[in-house]
Amino acid sequence: MAVLPAATFLLVAYLVRPTGAAVAPVRLALTRSAIVVGGAAVVLVEALSAMHALTAPALAAGWSVAVAAALTGAIFRYRREARDGHPVGPRSLGARLTRAWTQTSRIDRLIVLVLAVEIAAELVIALVSPPNNFDSQTYHLPKIEHWVVQRDVGFYPTSIDRQLAMAPGAEYLLLHLRLLTGGDTLYNLVQFAAGVGCALVASRIAAQLGGSSRAQLLAAAVVSTTPMVVLESTSTQTDLVVAAWVAALATLVLDGLDRRAATGTVTLLGTVTLLGAATGLTVLTKATGMLAAAPLLLLWLVAQVRRGALRALGAGLVVGALALVVAGPYLSRTYAEYGSPLGPAGQRDMISMQRHDPPAVLVNALRLAQSALQTPAGSANRAEAAAIGRLSRAVGLDPNDRRITFWGSTFPITTWMPDEDKAALPVQGALILLGAGLLLVRPRRWAPADRSAAARWYAAAFWVALLLYVSTVKWQPWGNRLLLFLVVLGAPLAGLWLAAALSAAPAPAPATATVSRAPVRRIGAWAAAAALVAGCCAGWLAVGYGWPRRLVGHDSVFTVSDMQARFQRRPQWRGDYEWVAAAVRAAGAHRVGLVQGYDTWEYPWWLLLRGDDIVSLRSLQAGIPPARPDSVDAIVCVSTSHLCRRYVPAGWTIRMRDGIGYALPAEPRRA
Repeated sequence: MAVLPAATFLLVAYLVRPTGAAVAPVRLALTRSAIVVGGAAVVLVEALSAMHALTAPALAAGWSVAVAAALTGAIFRYRREARDGHPVGPRSLGARLTRAWTQTSRIDRLIVLVLAVEIAAELVIALVSPPNNFDSQTYHLPKIEHWVVQRDVGFYPTSIDRQLAMAPGAEYLLLHLRLLTGGDTLYNLVQFAAGVGCALVASRIAAQLGGSSRAQLLAAAVVSTTPMVVLESTSTQTDLVVAAWVAALATLVLDGLDRRAATGTVTLLGTVTLLGAATGLTVLTKATGMLAAAPLLLLWLVAQVRRGALRALGAGLVVGALALVVAGPYLSRTYAEYGSPLGPAGQRDMISMQRHDPPAVLVNALRLAQSALQTPAGSANRAEAAAIGRLSRAVGLDPNDRRITFWGSTFPITTWMPDEDKAALPVQGALILLGAGLLLVRPRRWAPADRSAAARWYAAAFWVALLLYVSTVKWQPWGNRLLLFLVVLGAPLAGLWLAAALSAAPAPAPATATVSRAPVRRIGAWAAAAALVAGCCAGWLAVGYGWPRRLVGHDSVFTVSDMQARFQRRPQWRGDYEWVAAAVRAAGAHRVGLVQGYDTWEYPWWLLLRGDDIVSLRSLQAGIPPARPDSVDAIVCVSTSHLCRRYVPAGWTIRMRDGIGYALPAEPRRA
């Protein structure tokens, strides 16, 4: 059944291929298809949920209809093009790829092979390893199980309100796999596909800015070798998914800046439809994505105003309306429950800055930079952190002020190791920042003259997104993964200047120059080459020895059992979880009440007690009461003994050890 969405994606990609002149038409078709299919997947979930019919048969029927419709459209298009003498099929696509490969230089072929092998290794890890990152155990994946049980995506009682208030766009996509396959075996493929998509779209953006084939390849390389991208490509986090939607929005915006692209590839209605869907998918997946989407959409609207104010107004309204079609149902549920579409106030305050004055923004930006660009040089890292602390106190600010620091966290921390929650990106980050600066200041030096203006505006949008991020999002220990949408946006700018720096034929110096620049250019070329090699090594290190999923060495994905892999982050918890689950299963319980804290792991219970109905006995939602303790057959508790006993009915037997336990009635309930 999982083949149905994949087949729909490929057929839609063929169907929405550009008809006129377009930059990188295949990559554009794949981008359009991802937006169309992603938007359709979300709308299908919301529609079935509204009818309380979110089941495997209903989803399978929906995807069957989608495949049939896409296949019919693709057949009609192929026949029409065949009549015109320009049929496009797998054979012509293969010929195009073969021709491109033969025209590629040896160095570029080597880069392609290195990236292909790395991505293949990531695919192996994604398929072999079960989902095991911390956040997925707490709130990303448990919400999917609740949706499956209640057959809709409505809110439910829980003591982990992140299951409800955190944007569910990526989980909607996982829900399709859960219902179509019956499990989580293919879950990691959503982020893997998003990572590949990010690299492809980044390369297309480089082409839109006038980059050569090498610049496009280098843009993809910067994305693909970033350690955090490598690590998240095999997980069920959501940062790559939102980065992919932001990148898709960016490439469509750049098409809208070019009159030729706007008229030659798709109508205005088609453009605003895709932009609206991409915006809605961004909002629905992660709120931070809008920090980049907002300046990009503003850039697009300005371009439309130049062609007519009414045109811009109408287009903007359509984009907003379509975004609401995709994200509106979720936002309305969140607003109804918490009084804000961004969720409860406590959750917002944990992540968003409460101070926005220049000293606070400066200190926050410096801490974010220190964590993102950290290297294995411990003495340098300590010196940087100490300098930031002195500067912070000099401007009258505590470097760990709660108003600019995630609750319970203390700066600095070690981030250079390949850990999916914290991995730094010193090489790729430096390349991106340098490229964004160069393209903003001297775009004609690094981009063709006819695209230099677009390159400068794009670089400006990147810097605005970065400024919005450091002004609104607190420093936090795992903040590096939140930067991935900025990495994907900035990679094309890095690709442009890297390609120019590596060029063997530097541009001639002005006639007034008295000193040759050749030595400087050679030094720059060698430095760029060294940075690329270092970046590739960092990427491969993350593939081989990343945590908690590594290809080789101790605890490789090939040497650990499924359940051992799932508890890789907290191996000491596994025995207690299995002890409780065994006791509950032996008692014949079918409806299990859950008492847990705000940051505990709920997802393992859905695996260890597969087939049982698990309900929360605690609720942080004022309008959604929890289940009553006397309505369940057993109680599972992950909290203090004192708290657990408050929920255990009189006469029940309770067993606790190390903050985890269970309670059962003295006599088993009759079926």
